[in-house]
Amino acid sequence: MTDLTGGTAELQPSVASAAGTTTAPPTGPPRVTPNGNNHDEQPPLEVDDAAVPADDDSANEDQLSSYTASLTSSVIDYPIENGRRYHAYRAGSYFMPNDQNEMDRLDYAHLVTTKILGDKLYVAPIEEKNIHQVLDIGTGTGLWAIDFADRFPAAEVHGIDLSAIQPEWAPPNVKFEIDDVESPWVDRTYDFINCHWMMGSIQDWPKLISNCYKNLNPGGWAEFLEMGGEYSSDDGSFTHDHATYKWIKTLFDGIASTGRDSRPGTKLKGWVENVGFENITYKKVKVPLGVWPKDPYYKEMGFLNLTNLLDGLEAFTLRIFCGVLGFTKEETMLQLAEVRKELKDKRSFNAYYEVHIVCGQKPAESAE
Repeated sequence: MTDLTGGTAELQPSVASAAGTTTAPPTGPPRVTPNGNNHDEQPPLEVDDAAVPADDDSANEDQLSSYTASLTSSVIDYPIENGRRYHAYRAGSYFMPNDQNEMDRLDYAHLVTTKILGDKLYVAPIEEKNIHQVLDIGTGTGLWAIDFADRFPAAEVHGIDLSAIQPEWAPPNVKFEIDDVESPWVDRTYDFINCHWMMGSIQDWPKLISNCYKNLNPGGWAEFLEMGGEYSSDDGSFTHDHATYKWIKTLFDGIASTGRDSRPGTKLKGWVENVGFENITYKKVKVPLGVWPKDPYYKEMGFLNLTNLLDGLEAFTLRIFCGVLGFTKEETMLQLAEVRKELKDKRSFNAYYEVHIVCGQKPAESAE
């Protein structure tokens, strides 16, 4: 994969409404405590034997139109591969498409993330009075940035991404920019940096986290959320013989072969500690695949997550399987058909993956 060079293309904001969020459930993921003194191991999730499979694998139909302002061809001259559209800026540095189907999935994935965070946009212990400049890394369709800007009207929120797929309408305190977070950072500092779901797109994680630290104001916070491993189960129902296991392992191995970490979550805490963050918080959340958990909170999370996965199977897979590993599209689609069949059958397995969430604060009196 090639990493090209280029400048930053800015998108000018306008005014609009944000997407809604779900209501708080009766229970939630483990509570975060400062300085990393958390329970690393979440107890097994109890299986609901009466669970009904999620038959509808369609994503949220509500859409936000993509930004269509005049931009250079290096940004919007999108290549098409296997029927999917991909980003043009820094072509090849990200394996997911950016077409309308993927934009819809990203909107839905925002709901999954807020559910993982306990129906919140973030878990870092920030105070509104201290938040003036905010950075959202890998903003995608911009829903996190929009929601945050609505809740913090006095803050200026910057969302950066490789693709110009942000909504045409946004709060006046949101600014979207087309940029590569692994390029040299401009001389700008922030009070809060949000970095969620960047697995498979970063070549140098320690450098990224160091840049976050350097570009925070003293006392500022950064929050990172990433997947930490392959799928598993507490009851042994998910095995290496399942098509879903073979698919996710092949996908992760293919991503790793491009020089990008496919499972950075387990390393986040160490990286955050190494650059000098303090008051570090850490938690690990089991994210179910399907509605098998008995706990209502995890049942809803599992439904949202399964729907998002079914909608995104092709998007997650095609460029890696066909462009990196050498499978034909026909071979890939046959594999995905088996995975889809398993995921829709509640009798297949009671699987989940783990998400690692790490927050850190830059010391109020930094040596820099």
